[in-house]
Amino acid sequence: MVILACVVQSIVLTGLYASSTMELKWLLCVTLLILGLVDVHTHDGEDDHGGDVIDIEDDLEDGVEEVEESKPEASSPPPSPKVTYKPAVPTGEVYFVENFDKGTLEGWVLSKAKKDDTDDEIAKYDGKWEVLEMKDTKLPGDKGLVLMSRAKHHAISAKLTKPFIFDTKPLIVQYEVNFQNGIECGGAYVKLLSKTTELNLDQFHDKTAYTIMFGPDKCGEDYKLHFIFRHKNPKTGKYEEKHAKRPDADLKTYFTDKKTHLYTLVLNPDNSFEILVDQTVVNSGNLLNDVTPAVNPPREIEDPDDQKPEDWDERPKIPDPDAVKPEDWDEDAPAKIPDDDAVKPEGWLDDEPEYVADPDAEKPEDWDEDMDGEWEAPQIANPKCESAPGCGTWERSMIDNPNYKGKWKPPMIDNPNYQGIWKPRKIPNPDFFEDLEPFRMTPFTAVGLELWSMTSDIFFDNFIICSDQVVAEDWANDGWGLKKAADGGAAEPGVVGQMMAAAEERPWLWVVYILTVALPVFLVVLFCCSGKKQPNAAEYKKTDAPQPDVNEEKEEEKDKADEEKADEEEEEAESNEDKLEEKQKSDADVGSASQEEEEDEEEEEEDGKPTLEEEESMNRLKKS
Repeated sequence: MVILACVVQSIVLTGLYASSTMELKWLLCVTLLILGLVDVHTHDGEDDHGGDVIDIEDDLEDGVEEVEESKPEASSPPPSPKVTYKPAVPTGEVYFVENFDKGTLEGWVLSKAKKDDTDDEIAKYDGKWEVLEMKDTKLPGDKGLVLMSRAKHHAISAKLTKPFIFDTKPLIVQYEVNFQNGIECGGAYVKLLSKTTELNLDQFHDKTAYTIMFGPDKCGEDYKLHFIFRHKNPKTGKYEEKHAKRPDADLKTYFTDKKTHLYTLVLNPDNSFEILVDQTVVNSGNLLNDVTPAVNPPREIEDPDDQKPEDWDERPKIPDPDAVKPEDWDEDAPAKIPDDDAVKPEGWLDDEPEYVADPDAEKPEDWDEDMDGEWEAPQIANPKCESAPGCGTWERSMIDNPNYKGKWKPPMIDNPNYQGIWKPRKIPNPDFFEDLEPFRMTPFTAVGLELWSMTSDIFFDNFIICSDQVVAEDWANDGWGLKKAADGGAAEPGVVGQMMAAAEERPWLWVVYILTVALPVFLVVLFCCSGKKQPNAAEYKKTDAPQPDVNEEKEEEKDKADEEKADEEEEEAESNEDKLEEKQKSDADVGSASQEEEEDEEEEEEDGKPTLEEEESMNRLKKS
């Protein structure tokens, strides 16, 4: 998913620098091809990892009868396979198996004990057990052990075919649980009861010695999957409970989905352990390193008799002995002072009290003034103050004193005599021991359920205790596998379900999902709807850039547009010519009129000038 988001982001950044629409479209094609390859690679990776999970479908051939093949309509989903229940049979050596197919509690012992330090009403182990099918079973004939009562103590147990001894063989404990009504507060864990001379299944209770306790437990919002073993101290002979670390996986679904889940504990002679739910490991570790408290105590402990010296100085900082309080430091200045700028609101009722006696109150008839004193009416808020800004004596509001400094203290400096935090010295641990084989626990000879639950109808089925993992897997495939097949593989959520479940555990995945969906949409919109504007022919002539090919439709549209534009230009030219002719005609008229005026003026000037003969006569007169 993260790879997908990164690819999309890189494509967006690259697309922003693309030079044309065609390049963007080619880039989009390449993007889709890359995303497809990533998706295929992801599915291939899932298939590769899928080999580690036990495939139960191959072992269901004997228990699954296919419905007659019929060609469904295109809109209808394919029919679910019909599963017929077939009791599981162990395929190897076992110490204990139980599938409750007999329909009875044969071989199981109901406890008649009472809990210590508990009220008699709830001390008895009187919770009811029955062998029934699940309420909403899809596998008729498959029965199991059902815890029927709520808010009661339940205890039931059964002997193993032979005691389990922790030597060179691993221990495998496996069984199924279905919280048919969910679970409020209660457990569904099993106890492997230790082999002791005091063991009496008829008196099985919470204090009965056990070797291992394993299984789910829940109260409130605390979802647990216990693995507890009791380790014997080789020096004192006392037993101490060791708790495996909590699983990192989210266990809530197993308690709330009302489906049958398979719980498996595998404990190996090399001290390693695995806890599986539905054949998937949810917790693993080592008995020497991953349990609390640790199996082996520390080699050294703090000396209980060691005492800290009286002159030991643990102060890293001390007040500066050379510091002196400044002369202007006023320690008596108050932290708050009245605000001199405050003004009493208009309408303030100084003469009215804030509270007055209730005029409607009446003295109780049984009031005895000798015993109870003088009766006074209870106080209520003064109704006259409701419409006023306030009542009673007005006082200025208080503000921080700018001159307040508080009590003077010398500054702190490093302590030259600091010796560090004192710790008692270490001494050899007198109780130290080293057990490198905690796997070799106390043998057990019975399995029991000792439970308290606020919810009824808890379904148990298909218990097995063995040492061969193949036997346990075969038993799971023939039991829990049938239930899973009958549910149509409902125990395995689809891709969307897995994505939603992952997002519930890791909310930041929602951001990845949104980016993965939003960015491709944005990319497509960007490429398809915001194409780059094509330059006109003049621009291509200026730049000599190659013009893109256009199809015939675009050429026809362009030719048509050019013709329309030419017609418009021709009409406009004709109109301009007509206007020009009119203007020239007008100018010609105006010019002719002005020319006539000029000729008249010239004629007048010529009339006023003397003739040639007159000028010669005048010249003769001047000479004479």
